[in-house]
Amino acid sequence: MDTQNATPFVDFQDVWLAYNEQLLRENHFAVEAIDLKVKKGEFIAIVGPSGCGKSTFMKLTTGLKMPSMGKIRIDGQPVTGPLKISGMAFQAPSLLPWRTTVDNVLLPLEIVEPYRSTFKSKKKEYEERARRLLQKVGLAGYEDKFPWQLSGGMQQRASICRALIHEPKMLLLDEPFGALDAFTREELWCILRDLWTEQRFNVILVTHDLRESVFLADTVYVMSKSPGRFVVKREIELPRPRELEVTYTKEFSDIVHELRGHIGAIRQGGVGAPATPLPQ
Repeated sequence: MDTQNATPFVDFQDVWLAYNEQLLRENHFAVEAIDLKVKKGEFIAIVGPSGCGKSTFMKLTTGLKMPSMGKIRIDGQPVTGPLKISGMAFQAPSLLPWRTTVDNVLLPLEIVEPYRSTFKSKKKEYEERARRLLQKVGLAGYEDKFPWQLSGGMQQRASICRALIHEPKMLLLDEPFGALDAFTREELWCILRDLWTEQRFNVILVTHDLRESVFLADTVYVMSKSPGRFVVKREIELPRPRELEVTYTKEFSDIVHELRGHIGAIRQGGVGAPATPLPQ
């Protein structure tokens, strides 16, 4: 094992979370017994039935929630509060309607140190960075438009730019393409693939779309019904770079069907047989 990957970038050690003291006393957990080790630069996807704890897992990863039991380390450091090294994008783009696209993208630089203290003096440089990023995702010519002048897919592109503007080491995506039509969704898969290929930040993608998870991720984890725990770990060994044509191959479809089978078993009360045994 090389030294770069000797220390996991994301390291969950037997993590349990109950949302309050009373639920903890009643042993009522939202997620339980989560053990997870993610290499630096790895792209993982998390799938599972609705309400299984995927979003709770995200809150633990960003430090918005602290575990009731267990330990979380990100980039070698214990998580003790909200992380500055991560960017996030959700299903709803939530752009501020009174700000232009470029000003929406700049928002994290106005809030997050070390950028905040230099924002006024370096605004021109930061704005150039934002415009370059917007052009990279196909929004050239829309930088000075307002959100209401953009389609849903364009707003989501801007939202991803906003999540990446401060050059985070980790990008967390919670159903980011769920509200979009199939063609727009696939376009955004390719944009995300290209950004990740170029910058190799860590990505944790929560999605209901199994095709999306198999197309984008190095590894797909399946969560059980609540209380959520990882019950299947599936390495996706399709060669990279992946083009959309791969989604029409038997090899791709077989992986999607296998994952669907696991989720079907979970919904019916089983847990699905691990494709790769999970660490105990």
